[in-house]
Amino acid sequence: MGISEGKILVTGGAGLIGSALVWALNRLGFRDIIVSDRLSDDGRYKNLVPLHFSDYVDADDLMPYLKSDFAKDIRTIFHLGACADTMETDGRFLMKNNFEFTKNLAHHAENCALRFVYASSAATYGDGTRGMDDEAPLQNLRPLNMYGYSKHLFDIYAQSRGMKLYGMKYFNVFGPNEAHKGPMISMVARAYEQIRGEGEVRLFKSYREDCGDGWQRRDFLYVKDAVDMTIFLGNVPEKINGRETAGIYNIGSGEARTWLDLVRPIFEVLDKPWHVQFIEMPENLRTRYQYYTCANIQKLRGIGYEKSLTPLEDALRDYVVNYLIPGKRLGEEE
Repeated sequence: MGISEGKILVTGGAGLIGSALVWALNRLGFRDIIVSDRLSDDGRYKNLVPLHFSDYVDADDLMPYLKSDFAKDIRTIFHLGACADTMETDGRFLMKNNFEFTKNLAHHAENCALRFVYASSAATYGDGTRGMDDEAPLQNLRPLNMYGYSKHLFDIYAQSRGMKLYGMKYFNVFGPNEAHKGPMISMVARAYEQIRGEGEVRLFKSYREDCGDGWQRRDFLYVKDAVDMTIFLGNVPEKINGRETAGIYNIGSGEARTWLDLVRPIFEVLDKPWHVQFIEMPENLRTRYQYYTCANIQKLRGIGYEKSLTPLEDALRDYVVNYLIPGKRLGEEE
């Protein structure tokens, strides 16, 4: 089964990764795409304007839609729709959006023999002390927030039932089409605005003796690489050398870089002198803060993903020069 065999459904299709996925599919020649999302007043609809797709369905209407004749030719579901706010504390809301909705959609895919590729999250790994290995037992993980737990619970649900799905633990994805994310916008976009407007960038202080200010490290992944890896999982054969490929995969760069590494090239691109101010971290975040994330992507490499990933400095330059400065979205640059 591959994405060329029928219609493609992308949930969360107006979001950062979802709209980038539609953009990437368009570049590969795909137009028969159904986009589902919940559009509101945050302006995310602008991400869809330059893109090509055949239908749009509100997320609240998606399950009935899938039972209609309009959906009979869908063969691949990329489920990227969720509440992605790591600061959200409404457990009931998160469980309905991130667990129950995903569960219902996954069972539909299973019953109809569809390829189901869904977004989990690196937040399921918690503080990283138990490792960030996508082949480690899920029951050993301890998410630090309710968002991470809602994602983690579905991973366990699917695995315990032997569902043949493709889960993606996205690490710190950044890039064009994230302007609508408000407080959850990437530090790249936030730093760009601060440096351009104020000539400085503000980073959280470190509260660990073994880590200096700005030396907290993250696995930063450019959204163009993220969607390339996502499409790969939509196309990978169900078995390779007799082994099933379904499972959970880390989607990251495989490299941990500091916040200082992240902001330095932005100063250079904007031709501004280096100026960083370290600020206090909110009390409610200190016990839930990840000081280190790094994706081991050998499992993905092991099923044939061979492409080199965009070096961080190159990704930052592309994002700032071609999208942030001119105020463009994916698809508008072409």
